[in-house]
Amino acid sequence: MTRKEGAGAERARLEGLARRLGLRAAIVRALRRFFEDEGFLEVETPIRVPAPAPEEHIDPEPSGDRFLAASPELQMKRLVASGAYPRIFQVSRCFRRGERGALHLPEFTLLEWYRAGAGIDSLMADCESMIGRAARAVGVSIAAPPWERLEVADAFERFAGWRPSGAPDAERFTRDLVDRVEPSLPRERPVFLAGYPASMASLARIDPANPARAERFELYAAGLELANGFAELTDPSEQRARFEAEIGSRRRRGAACPPIDEAFLEALELGMPACAGIALGVDRLAMWLTGATSIDEVVAFPEGTA
Repeated sequence: MTRKEGAGAERARLEGLARRLGLRAAIVRALRRFFEDEGFLEVETPIRVPAPAPEEHIDPEPSGDRFLAASPELQMKRLVASGAYPRIFQVSRCFRRGERGALHLPEFTLLEWYRAGAGIDSLMADCESMIGRAARAVGVSIAAPPWERLEVADAFERFAGWRPSGAPDAERFTRDLVDRVEPSLPRERPVFLAGYPASMASLARIDPANPARAERFELYAAGLELANGFAELTDPSEQRARFEAEIGSRRRRGAACPPIDEAFLEALELGMPACAGIALGVDRLAMWLTGATSIDEVVAFPEGTA
């Protein structure tokens, strides 16, 4: 490629990026309007936190004597637990060490929201309405709701040939989810994959009618995992036990083990109302609605370019 051809290709790339960033901005405006119309309060929580939620396969990024938030989850739940914030949302920057690829960035944008007194059906309805509004804002046509609800056990039986129990082999479950289930999900319309095994939902409530099933779901669209939501676990003793189990798993594989967020557990002790919460990847939503094939195409400064 000649210097002139290279300059032309770079100019075309920058023009395409500018177009997609304009669409992304319109998407984020539509998301915020949805929550404002629904009576949510937009909040901001710290980016540097004393202790992230311990999760076996999410490595937090240290920042001095603290950590960069992998999600605003624990701090937002503390607000809900206070009783003064029944409906809140946040668009925040989040950080996870070592996550880099066509669909992953170590620094990314997350939309998270909570509804006190609600369950996961309300979150699914939020996704349908909110994403529909965002799509209209950028002139994109997507499938009308209701979107399909598919049980995890049924999906595994159909696409992987077995039904997971409440505590399946984690390695086999993850491998088949990534290699067999996710690629087989419908691409022409979004789908909610619901009812994860109880052992795979460290912060979610267990279904009272089925102790093998957690009240957790993930939203997929066009092959992209967009969101992860669940009915919140509110029992502080059970939450501490789950945190300790996650830390034990991390320790066994030689991973760093951040401390437990005692302030979060104290908030649960004071009485957390029944609620549901969800996190949605803004970058991936922008990918889907703009037709991008890589997450780098919808952020101004991908990792390593700032």
